[in-house]
Amino acid sequence: MLKPKLFKARQLVGKYRIQRRIANGPLAAVYQAFDTVLCRRVALKIPHAGLDPAILEDFRKEARLAVRLEHPNILPVFNASFIDGRFVIVTPLGEQTLADRLVKRMATTTALNLMGQALAAVAFAHSKRVIHCDIKPENFILFPGNRVRLGDFAFAKRCVRTIKASGSGTLGYIAPEQAMGRPMFQSDVFSLGLVMYRVFAGTLPEWPYSWPPPGLKRLENRLPDEFVAIVRRALKIKPTQRFRDAITMEKAFTNAIEKLSPEESTAKHQKRRN
Repeated sequence: MLKPKLFKARQLVGKYRIQRRIANGPLAAVYQAFDTVLCRRVALKIPHAGLDPAILEDFRKEARLAVRLEHPNILPVFNASFIDGRFVIVTPLGEQTLADRLVKRMATTTALNLMGQALAAVAFAHSKRVIHCDIKPENFILFPGNRVRLGDFAFAKRCVRTIKASGSGTLGYIAPEQAMGRPMFQSDVFSLGLVMYRVFAGTLPEWPYSWPPPGLKRLENRLPDEFVAIVRRALKIKPTQRFRDAITMEKAFTNAIEKLSPEESTAKHQKRRN
């Protein structure tokens, strides 16, 4: 396979001046760029040249879905078009990804806030019958004020009655049934459970996902029992034993938050640490 040709700093892509490359994957690269007309920084997602037309269509679908999924916690699309023969998706520029943020220590209250927003994003997508199929820390973009926005709907599937799909997704955060080509709402729930476990336990469970996974003690030290139960249910191997979708998972999460006053939350955390 030929090495994809990447854009360089100060190179122009239409009206956008490349400033730096943020990420480079097997199918596309993401750049920080400057809109020379509107005078603002943006992110450009540009699929590599020479991709199979079916794969390129996934990126077009991603742009169309993002436009329909208008929500404070879903990454909006400013523009999507062909520029000099290359398909370009333009979005707001975040500060970093959740994956980047996890490199540093995070207060439990901050982590709960971020996970609440992540759940809200996926729940909204599910309410519109959209399965994201690639839930992972890299796809949650952080903006000022700890605003979380979910992006990268390239693998998303519309759920009408049945779904025929490949095992698309990211190894490490993919549900067992999705890896076998049968994505469902519960697959996103499983991936959310893995993300939450990674955030609060500092490690990522691996197949065969037996309970208790490594890092459980840290998870229990950081979270009250109600939240540990939510994570455990999300990580059930059988999809029917999980939350049926992110909508019900978000409701359970919100109920657990509402049961805790700031004083109770602090007392429980201190008790667990002693």
